[in-house]
Amino acid sequence: MNMVKSLFLGSAAALVAMSGAQAADLPLKAKAVEYVKVCSIYGAGFYYIPGTDTCIKLGGYLRADVTMFGAGAYNAPAWNGAAGAKSRLANNTIFRSRQDINIDTRTATEYGVVRTYFDATFSWTSGDAIAGGTLGVYYAFIQFAGFTFGKAVSQFDTPWTGYPGNNTSFLIGGYDNVTGINQVAYTAQFGNGVSAAISLEDQSSYLQSALYNTSNLTDAGFATGVYGTNSYAGTQIPDIVGQLRVDQAWGLFQLSAAAHQVRASYYNTALETSGHPSDTWGYAVQGALSLKNLPTGPGDSFNITATYSDGATRYVLGGVTGNSFAIYGNSGGAYQSLALAGSADGVFAGTNNINGSGITKTTAWGVRGAFNHNWNPFWSTSLFGSYTALDYKGTATAQICATAVGFTCNPDFRIAQIGTVTRWTPVKNLTFSGEVMYTYLDQSHAGNISLPAVTAVAKPAAVYELKDQGVWSGSLRVQRTF
Repeated sequence: MNMVKSLFLGSAAALVAMSGAQAADLPLKAKAVEYVKVCSIYGAGFYYIPGTDTCIKLGGYLRADVTMFGAGAYNAPAWNGAAGAKSRLANNTIFRSRQDINIDTRTATEYGVVRTYFDATFSWTSGDAIAGGTLGVYYAFIQFAGFTFGKAVSQFDTPWTGYPGNNTSFLIGGYDNVTGINQVAYTAQFGNGVSAAISLEDQSSYLQSALYNTSNLTDAGFATGVYGTNSYAGTQIPDIVGQLRVDQAWGLFQLSAAAHQVRASYYNTALETSGHPSDTWGYAVQGALSLKNLPTGPGDSFNITATYSDGATRYVLGGVTGNSFAIYGNSGGAYQSLALAGSADGVFAGTNNINGSGITKTTAWGVRGAFNHNWNPFWSTSLFGSYTALDYKGTATAQICATAVGFTCNPDFRIAQIGTVTRWTPVKNLTFSGEVMYTYLDQSHAGNISLPAVTAVAKPAAVYELKDQGVWSGSLRVQRTF
C-alpha cells in the first residue's frame, strides 16, 4: 500500500513539474507575417522585396535550337571552317539548348529610379563536353540619374539590335550588340519620345576587326581569308559613341555615330625596338528607321538600318561573325572552286621602322532590314535581308597582293543575304519557329590559284578556281519565355 501511494505521489509531482515547464515555455505572441506584395509602379511581374521599398522582377527563357547545313548554332552560314569546305569533318546539324535568367530591380529615390539589371545564359552546344556547357554574362548594369554603368546594349545599336526580324545571329550589314558591351553612358530624355545619349564603350571584345601586317602573309593564311598577322595593340582609348533617337507611336528614327581608335602593336610583335605605325582613328555612322501601324495588318512592322564605316568595320560586320570567309564549290577546270574574303579595320606592312608603313584603313557599308507580318494572333512571318560591302584602298590592296602570282588579286568583297522565318505561338510565351537563309559571297579575286594543303579542313595542295559562292542554311527553334 505504501509502495502504491509513493508511486502515485511521485507521478503527480512529475506531472505538475512538466505542466509548469510547459507553461514557462509558451511562446510570446508571433509577429505578423509580411507577405510579398505586388509592385505595379514599373509594370507587370514586379514584387516588393519584403521589408524594403525595392521592387524585383525575375524572368528569362528556355530555348532549344537546331541548325542544319550551317557552320554553327543559330543558323550560322557555312561560310568558313570545315562547313565552308563541305568537309566530312563538319557537323551538318548543330544543336543548342539554352536557359536564360534575368533579374531586374528598381527603387524610387529623390534622384529618380535606381535600376540594376542582370542577364545570364547557360548553354550546351554540339561539341561541348557531355556534362559541360558555357556560361554567358549578357547584361550587368546599374542605371542612376540618367547614367548607365556596366555591360548593357551599346548606345550605337537599335532596340532590335541585329534582329530586325530574323532568328539567325549572323545577318550582317550592321551592328549587333545583343549581348551587351561594357560602358559608361549618359542618356538625356527630352520628352515626347526624344532622347540623346553619349558613351565610352570597351572596344576590346566587340569592336576590333583584324589589323593585318601583310609582311607575315602566307599562302596558307590566304587560303582561309587571313591576310597576314592580326596586329592590334592593347586598348588605350574606348570607343566614343553618340546617339539621337525619336521613339513614338508611329515608329522610331535613330542616328548613331562612333569614333574608334585603330592602334597597331609592333612591326615585329616580339621586339618593341622594331617600332610601330602611328595610331589613327576610324569612325562609323548609322541611320535606323522602324515603321509601325502598317496597313498590312495589326502589329506589322518594317525595320531597316544603313551603316557606313572607315576603319571601324565591326560596326558593319558586327556580332559574332568572324573576320574571314572561305567557301568551296565545284569547278570544271580545277580541283575545286573557292571564294575567299577577309575583313579588317586596316592594313600595314613592314618589319621595322625603316621599311614599315603606316596604317591604311578599310571602308565598309551595309544595309539590313526586315518586314514582319502577323497572319493572325498565332502565326507570323518575317522576310529579312542584308547587303554588305568592304573595300580595301589602293595601298592596302597592293600590300595584300604583293606576292600574288598567276591570278587577279583583289581583296574587296560583297555579301548578300536573304531569308524568311515563320513563327507559331499556340499559347502565350511559347513559340515554335523555322528559318531558312541564303548567303552569297561575291569576291573580287579571279583566275586559278595554287594553294598549299589546309589540313584543318582536309583540303589538299592543289589548283583552285577563284569563284563566287552561295550557301543555304536553316534552323528550327522552340522557345518558352517567362
